[in-house]
Amino acid sequence: MSTAYYLNREGHQVTIIDKTDMSSGASYVNAGYVAPSHFRPIAAPGMVSKGLKWMFDSSSPFYMKPRLDMDFFKWAWSFFRVSNANHVKRSIRPIFDINMLSRELFKEIISETGFQTQFDEKGLMMYFQTQHGQKEEFEIAEQAQKEFGIATKLVGKKEIANEFEPNIEMNILGGVYYPCDRQMTPGQFMQQMKTYLKDRGVEMKSGEEVKSFSGKENSITKVHTDGSSYEGDEFVLAAGAWTPQIAKKLKIPLLIQAGKGYRLDVQKHTGIRMPAVLVEKNMAVSPMDGFTRFAGTMELAGINSNIRSKRVQAIKNGAESFYKGLSISPEVLDKVDYGLRPVSFDGLPLIGRSSKLDNVLVASGHAMMGWGLGPATGKLITELVENKKTSINMEAFNPNR
Repeated sequence: MSTAYYLNREGHQVTIIDKTDMSSGASYVNAGYVAPSHFRPIAAPGMVSKGLKWMFDSSSPFYMKPRLDMDFFKWAWSFFRVSNANHVKRSIRPIFDINMLSRELFKEIISETGFQTQFDEKGLMMYFQTQHGQKEEFEIAEQAQKEFGIATKLVGKKEIANEFEPNIEMNILGGVYYPCDRQMTPGQFMQQMKTYLKDRGVEMKSGEEVKSFSGKENSITKVHTDGSSYEGDEFVLAAGAWTPQIAKKLKIPLLIQAGKGYRLDVQKHTGIRMPAVLVEKNMAVSPMDGFTRFAGTMELAGINSNIRSKRVQAIKNGAESFYKGLSISPEVLDKVDYGLRPVSFDGLPLIGRSSKLDNVLVASGHAMMGWGLGPATGKLITELVENKKTSINMEAFNPNR
């Protein structure tokens, strides 16, 4: 959607092809965070030991289902290989830069289009219950201040009760506050963006699955679906967790795995005011427009539509363990939804031109940052199509790495 927005704005004729009706999935069920404070990649020290420990616990925050799948083996080997301090050091600046760019672009889009959508500037809290969680979050806050000049505030339980969450009692030691972060209601923005793009002449071919491509030696000229064929000058692969499947048809290898996340929406008043991450539970809390969303977990089990009740229960238990008096009803659990995030092997998105074909670009692999990085990715892809200097250095996002 973001790529179509910026290409259309530059005068290009744009066609979006999707096998769904584009009304569900990760773009709708995410936490809605636009979070420059989240500048560390998922591939980091400690993830190897955690991954091995959690691999056999289907309720763990980061679950990898063991399976005989060569693509998964390649991804897992690459993920474990780069989960080190040097990789984190190289990655934090590019991740921060693209997050900051996207934050400003969200504001710009909302201003230019007149969308009536939540764009909450209250910031984000990181709540912890243990000394270990406190130590980790204090270290990240210190790094945020030193590396990027991000304003942070270390807050105790009493201050949180008085200033941030006066309406609900919390079972925590304290938290770290990041005023730089923003939060949205994704479904609002998505519906309005679809309407806006259609009104601007963007064609949306929904319910059509890409089957093949045709072209000449170093480029393609047509994409063939199960319903029709479409000619183009440039082709952008932006199919989320399904991107590697489409890329395979072009013999473009992409180390991306589908990472399932779940969400529970509580429609009744919870009293929760602040967007927050519950550190020890690896889950997000989002007070959205008219409801409170509890979201999280990372389940690497391939592309499937299975709902693992243990993981859903873990989100409920995690939320109730942090917020005293909160009760998530069985009716809410029955309405659980999920999305499949495209998780790259090193935790950085894949954005740029393919080295295999001159007119194919990749925009995928954003993992848990997909919502927040949508506008920046769309703008960067458009700058590449236009042969313009990109808004930020894109070397770290090279899809051919």
